[in-house]
Amino acid sequence: MKRRVVVTGLGAVTPVGNNVKDLWENIREGVSGVGPNTHIDVTEYPSKIAAEVKDFDPSKYIDRKEARKMDIFTQFTVVASHEAMEDAGLNPSELDPERLGVIIGNGIGGIESLESSYQSLFEKGKVPVMVIPKMISNIAPGHVAIIMNAQGPCYSIVTACASGTDAIGDAARWIQDGLLDVAITGGSEAPITRLGIGGFCAIQALSTKYNDTPEKASRPFDRNRDGFVIGEGSGILILEDYEHAKKRGARIYAEFASWGMSCDANHMTAPHPEGRGAAQAMKAALVRAGMKPEEVDYINAHGTSTPMNDPIETVAIKKTFGDHAYKLKVSSTKSMTGHLIAAGGGVEAIICILAIRDGFYPPTINLEESDPECDLDYVPNKGIEGDIRVTMSNSFGFGGHNGVVIFKRLEEV
Repeated sequence: MKRRVVVTGLGAVTPVGNNVKDLWENIREGVSGVGPNTHIDVTEYPSKIAAEVKDFDPSKYIDRKEARKMDIFTQFTVVASHEAMEDAGLNPSELDPERLGVIIGNGIGGIESLESSYQSLFEKGKVPVMVIPKMISNIAPGHVAIIMNAQGPCYSIVTACASGTDAIGDAARWIQDGLLDVAITGGSEAPITRLGIGGFCAIQALSTKYNDTPEKASRPFDRNRDGFVIGEGSGILILEDYEHAKKRGARIYAEFASWGMSCDANHMTAPHPEGRGAAQAMKAALVRAGMKPEEVDYINAHGTSTPMNDPIETVAIKKTFGDHAYKLKVSSTKSMTGHLIAAGGGVEAIICILAIRDGFYPPTINLEESDPECDLDYVPNKGIEGDIRVTMSNSFGFGGHNGVVIFKRLEEV
């Protein structure tokens, strides 16, 4: 019999808060984290906005010498992991290190380190000593494992924007199968660089219409959306075997119920036009959870604010939930955080978990004129209170990758 998996700790670094408390307060209030792009000179770029992490100071957890050895995406991960472990009340020295794992999703890796190293190569004829250890995608969980003395499975999952969600699902499997007691998991990303912005602009994926009103730019399901807003950050969860958590008297946020995964096998960047893969992943998650569609109360949608994604995800939800699609609530918190790529799955899982805890449906802000093809209840502009027992989080990425996780209110047995 598979073991039960629960969530005991949360940590976050995001455009709307550098800890979970601030993140959740701003999500509840419908605060946008989107503003002018200050990371790079955007003069030559059509999109001049981003959802940046503000006032980030890793010094509480990372000394200056060690920080210089880390790309910013790794720094985000380490800080969020420390917060999550502290929130869970876990001291690594008191855990069996071989039963503590680190599985963290990342889509792009240390792209800023790569860019600066290329510049050094072209201008000075040499590259920095630490370029490879700073840029590789698996280095973030590696740093976390060293800091936490986690000697169990340690790796990064790379499935584009589904990476954080898939990492959570994979981490849960290690615990369900009895091979880990505790897992540090989620996602991290820092793509706001010249190459990151330039690359997404080249495929016309980013919003350009709202450069003068950036807080209005991320508008999932709205008729006037014109692309996503790129963001950065990290969202980390502590997953734990239920009996292990219960034995130590841990505070439990929610129970991990299930994970679904699929591939569109359709196009490098475009979702299947009939929502085939997205629906397949949602259905798979429901089946593995042993749940009926009508048991789900809330979906945190992938909801990127692109012309293509939003109506196709709406179709997929209808395919999965039938008539219940019009009764449950769906929102995209990317309207506030921007699109955090791999970090999105971790941050949005945290939001789903806190929605259960507080009985609060987060809003989709900037939903001023609904797209006729997007006709579900997207909790427009203002969050509402309600009894929430089961939440689903959707993440869909380039390459056709689809990841879905379900969390539910803990029921003691």
